Amino acid sequence: MTVGAAWKSDLLRTAFNKGQLPPPAGPEVVFVGRSNVGKSTLVNALLGRKIAKVGSKPGKTRSVNFYSVDAGRVFFLVDLPGYGYAARGRDEREGWWRLVNEYFSDPRDIAFVVHLVDFRHGPLANDDELTAWLDEMDMPRLVVFTKGDKVPRGRRQGLYSKYVSGLVSILPPLVTSGVNDDEAGRLRDSIIQIIDELGRQALRGE
Repeated sequence: MTVGAAWKSDLLRTAFNKGQLPPPAGPEVVFVGRSNVGKSTLVNALLGRKIAKVGSKPGKTRSVNFYSVDAGRVFFLVDLPGYGYAARGRDEREGWWRLVNEYFSDPRDIAFVVHLVDFRHGPLANDDELTAWLDEMDMPRLVVFTKGDKVPRGRRQGLYSKYVSGLVSILPPLVTSGVNDDEAGRLRDSIIQIIDELGRQALRGE
């Protein structure tokens, strides 16, 4: 497959509760981030098609969406609902954590998490909460900044240096916009690189 090329993909399942989760069938790469972080736009850019719904209102995605991906090796991209949207009620926010906790508690082949962070704001309190939760599970993650095109070019390097100093990421965090093919290609390559390396580590028993 050409480096950075779009993947072949299909929507496998949309789950609103644990009973609707599909049976594990291979490594899963989990995308998670705050509401309105640009997750659906980035997923569409990665998959090379408008398959994830992009809404005008934050918090539109309320389900766990599973996409089967053929990138020369088969894996599953898992799109979790966005978190931290202030307009949601307490019950709804608790419902988010319950659904996500049920997903992570299920015996699945979760390869790693892609933690999306809005480049305009950097990690916020909800991001820190998610990071602490992932740390408790010893869950590897790749940090990806979104909406990089919304930040003036002259400020990008300074903000990047400021943000990454306190972040844990398998590879150096990437800056994306969801509308740049080169950025999407680099992220695709990084995801495959991580999947392959984790697979080699598993074979070595690490």
